[in-house]
Amino acid sequence: QVQLVESGGGLVQAGESLTLSCAASGRDFRVYAMGWYRQAPGKQRELVAAISSGGTTNYPDSVKGRFTISRDNAKNTVYLQMNSLKPEDTAVYYCKAQYGPFDSWGQGTQVTVSS
Repeated sequence: QVQLVESGGGLVQAGESLTLSCAASGRDFRVYAMGWYRQAPGKQRELVAAISSGGTTNYPDSVKGRFTISRDNAKNTVYLQMNSLKPEDTAVYYCKAQYGPFDSWGQGTQVTVSS
């Protein structure tokens, strides 16, 4: 299994951008499907972006056109570029790696968007 460490969170103003990184250690990063999830206080964790091992991406309507997920298999890293941030994007953002029935989660990174 892979171990995941997120970074790049912080406090920004509405309309600004932020890029999150998720560094993976372990073997065969390229075979994992990767995803970014977020959880706001009092809410369920939700998917915000996913990328398959082949590079196919998927986004919910709430972030489509604003968020972009990408991966660099040479660096064992997945990124989440977040543009035009809104206060409702405030949450802890988590990285997830999945291969078949196995998955791993990072510890999360806080993103706070002020109005």
